[in-house]
Amino acid sequence: MNIQVSYDENSRMVLSGLSCGCGSEHRQMDKDIYVGKGLLPRVPEMIRRRGLGLHCVLVADDTTYALAGRTVHEALAADGFTVVPCVIHREEDVLPDDSACGEVLLSITRDTEFLISVGSGSLTDTTRINAERTGLPFVAVGTAPSMDGYTSAVAPLLHRGVKIQRPAVCPEIIVCDLDIFATAPMPMIASGVGDVLGKYIAIADWRLGEIINGEVYCPLCGELVMNAVNALVENVDEIAVKSEKGIRILTEALLLAGVTIMLIGHTRAVASIEHNIAQYWEMILVQRGVRPPMHGASVGVATLLVWPLFERFAHEDLSGLDIEAIKARRLSRERRAEWMRHAFGAEGGEQIMRDNPEDFLSWEEQLRRIRAAQSRIDDIRAVLRSLPPRETIRRVLQTLNGDLTPQDEQIPEDLLNLSMWCGKDYRTRYTLFKTIDECGLADDYLSAWPYRMPG
Repeated sequence: MNIQVSYDENSRMVLSGLSCGCGSEHRQMDKDIYVGKGLLPRVPEMIRRRGLGLHCVLVADDTTYALAGRTVHEALAADGFTVVPCVIHREEDVLPDDSACGEVLLSITRDTEFLISVGSGSLTDTTRINAERTGLPFVAVGTAPSMDGYTSAVAPLLHRGVKIQRPAVCPEIIVCDLDIFATAPMPMIASGVGDVLGKYIAIADWRLGEIINGEVYCPLCGELVMNAVNALVENVDEIAVKSEKGIRILTEALLLAGVTIMLIGHTRAVASIEHNIAQYWEMILVQRGVRPPMHGASVGVATLLVWPLFERFAHEDLSGLDIEAIKARRLSRERRAEWMRHAFGAEGGEQIMRDNPEDFLSWEEQLRRIRAAQSRIDDIRAVLRSLPPRETIRRVLQTLNGDLTPQDEQIPEDLLNLSMWCGKDYRTRYTLFKTIDECGLADDYLSAWPYRMPG
């Protein structure tokens, strides 16, 4: 494969070399993605070119409206558009929760033809789920290179304090104005970088899913992601000074990671155990009434946290597993349900079990996976040994003064310990942490993170 990224005279991204014979259904990349300088005044012409209509709801918060929303609003109004502003007022950052989603929904009228989000992760996802539920197209005007969700078709949301994933829609138009992105505070830049660095783990876990469960691994998506991550690592000094080159490389890395979601309709290439742990922290902290850290920053920290286990398993020998002992220690369905309610809260545990009904394995399926891991151990080792040194990841985040440890993020010890055990249970998606657990190795590998389960 030879994937090329270029731009036309309108700063619209053009991707070539997207042919793939992996067997997965690949969707056409038919969205308009603009990356360049001075793009905000040109939003009306982008929308007219796409033919989305003239009546819209513009979603922003106090910060993003002042930063970019007012400019977009005024440009649209001057060009004959009718704009209903939905500026979500919060004392702190907006969360993509029931309240924010409801405010957007109630701003939509029968005349509304499309939606516009002006912001980054939370505002984009809040708009995205409303676009999906109302059948309206939407435009995403980014304000920071802090996460990879602009091109996503999945909305991570907070529903009654539980972090959930809901199928949604990709924006018809994505606008990334590098002048605006360069004004983002360095913690937001570091957050975007942390989100990208987690792709190393996500791709490794996807390949393990192929080895153990016969998942279809898409080399096109793998190449898109790895090219983006490697370019970011190689240019971290440019990102640190927020040069135009550095901000463009970070922006492209975030967008291209998201393009894989657009192409194959799921997030396998971009999120795995590192995202599970980060989302668990966010969910429980919100339940405790504590403002969570930025998502991408938590992903970067979780990536560093799990990395040593991936390195260790690259030298694992599974030939001596005591199968009968593993079988004897299996949780019953009732005991696992109790565990889920303990780990995620009563409502959260029930919600996750409903969303992932196949995640309780029969003994026959667990044994099949154990045998597959034993017979394919050389292939597993090859995947894990292809990861770069952990110090490379640490150096990148350190260059940006990003968070490196759970303590930097003020994650309480009890939450940290539990997250290392229950991160694998957040969704059915296969990860090395499931391998470790299903092979009876969790007590050894996770001994540094003790927890107590009631009863």
